[in-house]
Amino acid sequence: MQQPLVSILIPFKNTEAFLNQCLDSILEQKYENWEVLAVNDESSDGSRNLVNSYAKNDSRIQLFDNEGSGIIEALRTAYKQSKGQFITRMDSDDIMTAEKLETMVESLLANGKGHLAVGQVRYFSHRGISNGYQRYEEWLNLLTETGNNYSEIYKECVIPSPCWMVFREDLDRCGAFVPDLYPEDYDLAFRFYENGLKCIPCSKLLHLWRDYDTRTSRTSEHYAQNYFLDIKLRYFLKLNYNPNRPLTVWGAGAKGKEIVKALQEQNIDFYWVCDNPKKIGKHIYGKKMFHFSKLKELPNAQSIISVANADAQVHIRKFFLGINQKPMKDYFFFC
Repeated sequence: MQQPLVSILIPFKNTEAFLNQCLDSILEQKYENWEVLAVNDESSDGSRNLVNSYAKNDSRIQLFDNEGSGIIEALRTAYKQSKGQFITRMDSDDIMTAEKLETMVESLLANGKGHLAVGQVRYFSHRGISNGYQRYEEWLNLLTETGNNYSEIYKECVIPSPCWMVFREDLDRCGAFVPDLYPEDYDLAFRFYENGLKCIPCSKLLHLWRDYDTRTSRTSEHYAQNYFLDIKLRYFLKLNYNPNRPLTVWGAGAKGKEIVKALQEQNIDFYWVCDNPKKIGKHIYGKKMFHFSKLKELPNAQSIISVANADAQVHIRKFFLGINQKPMKDYFFFC
């Protein structure tokens, strides 16, 4: 029986130093029926020539120039040229484990359409990994191990951008790469969630994620925190917010203030609560700050939590448990 074709979309820009390892890891895959659609996004180094040399030696690797500018346009260019039943994305500076494609294809074939294959990831760097990236890796892998990725989708991107695979029809149903919204991987994760694609649990390490100072997620303005917050609030209001229920914002730090300003700009009414005695009773941006116990007085409220401290989050969860409220229905952690 013929293996289904997997299309691997690879935008690249000035990653000459890493492309060898990336492409070699694809050539070493146990699963062999794949095609690479590599799209050059205005590279000024030798990246294009390097990919071209691989393309000359293996017809499964195809090289294109971006029909537009930027990663979203590059993904569109790649996707338009793809022919696979299964679609996945790869970062040009990362490495696949040898069983990545095989594991994901088998998962999708076993579970069928309406599912999303994901895998465990590991960050690596010549200088070591920061505590922040280490925590993100551990958090993401715990979600992936159980397939409960969407349970914390408003915290951070719960689908690793270079470690998912999906049926072409399901990707099309989710809008593929049509939206012009950054961060594009987080937006796509929300569209997977919106369209009900079920994450398949995975305990295997499938992807090695490289960290270095000039990687796009560190240098591009499109991956700044305000873009992430915009995406979170956009999809919360679209998918989970019930305008017939009172809304509260819990937290008066920088992120809480940004959420409050965004809600005010959209004329959405809300209560603002916190546990800081220096702020309770005061007016900020014209809104009175209440003690969080105010939630006990509000019938069937929904809450956005902007408190990042891990210990504080434990107490917040206990508080909501005490008033019989549930995560992702009644309260939503935005950090």
